[in-house]
Amino acid sequence: MLLGSGELGKELVISLQRLGVETIAVDRYANAPGHQVAHRSHVVALNDNAALRRVIEQERPGFVVPEMEGIAADVLVDIEDAGLARVVPTARATQVTMSREGTRRLAAETLRVPTSAYRFVDTLEALQHAIEGPGGAGIGYPCVVKPVMSSSGKGQSVVRTRGDLASAWQYAESSARVQASPVIVEAFIEFDYEITLLAVRAAGANGTVGTNFCDPIGHRQVQGSYVESWQPQAMPARALERCREIAHEVATALGGCGIFGVEFFIRGDEVWFSEVCPRPHDTGLVTLCTQPQSEFDLHARAMLGLPVDTRRIAVGASAVVYAGVDARALRYENVADALQVPHSDLRLFGKPEAYKRRRMGVALATADSVDEARARAQECAARVLPRA
Repeated sequence: MLLGSGELGKELVISLQRLGVETIAVDRYANAPGHQVAHRSHVVALNDNAALRRVIEQERPGFVVPEMEGIAADVLVDIEDAGLARVVPTARATQVTMSREGTRRLAAETLRVPTSAYRFVDTLEALQHAIEGPGGAGIGYPCVVKPVMSSSGKGQSVVRTRGDLASAWQYAESSARVQASPVIVEAFIEFDYEITLLAVRAAGANGTVGTNFCDPIGHRQVQGSYVESWQPQAMPARALERCREIAHEVATALGGCGIFGVEFFIRGDEVWFSEVCPRPHDTGLVTLCTQPQSEFDLHARAMLGLPVDTRRIAVGASAVVYAGVDARALRYENVADALQVPHSDLRLFGKPEAYKRRRMGVALATADSVDEARARAQECAARVLPRA
């Protein structure tokens, strides 16, 4: 049973079905992308404890696979403790990573890996105090303000002066998945680039669980939301090794088997942990064209105790297709022309409702170099014309 059935859930359903697994897709709205390909589907408010427990007890799945934030994680802990289902990778991993507070405290305070300086605040006044002082001892400007619980970068702002505070606070509060939840403010790191490192915890031939790594994925974000990604990201060997060490520590602390998308900021050989999600990552959509086993295949195989292969066989890139309009029943024109771009492919997600900045598809492309792959993916995405 997948809890959350967007574009990532849809691809995971397909990967699981190829291995003969019966799939049940659950989401908060009808006809979500995963609903369209699963054996059965349900519409449930995933943050409603009683409703979530009811659908799990009704279906009695062998595995419960969270695929988004904003889930009633306490229910999953109870379900796992009672032996009703196995939560992937674990109920605790879901609970800890459901908010940025849990993730950051695990990384910085328990594991003591390098992160940006941060504070959690619950009022505008506390936000200003956390940034400015007393005596200049605060986070300082510029800094990043975001909800502790949100998705796809919603609610994230870069605050450069005191004049930006009120609007950043309002945006973070209004975008939070849980109203009246805290806000995190982080010191701004002047990084060269950021990456996602996909770490796969899976059982080896001897049954021992180990951590396997995909090649690093570079990505570009706008307002905290991914707009393109590419694999591999060139980086110094020392920085990559440190990223692998930290990803291994974080994934091991969360436990279970499956894929973990671990984000880092990189400057030279320096590395800062940013975030982790214990499931396929949106930037990892590029693996659909670069690896024989995509991140969805890897998650499916790891949870089922099957062998995994994290090899990369191509240089590739992905670029987001936005709706550009507010509409229902979106249609797409110029798809044939888009696919004339050499070595390109498309995934149009089939979301039943669109708004201007909603991610409705992704273009994929391979090439001999990252620059060419990025150019091809961007061109393919740009040629697709969503219409109301």
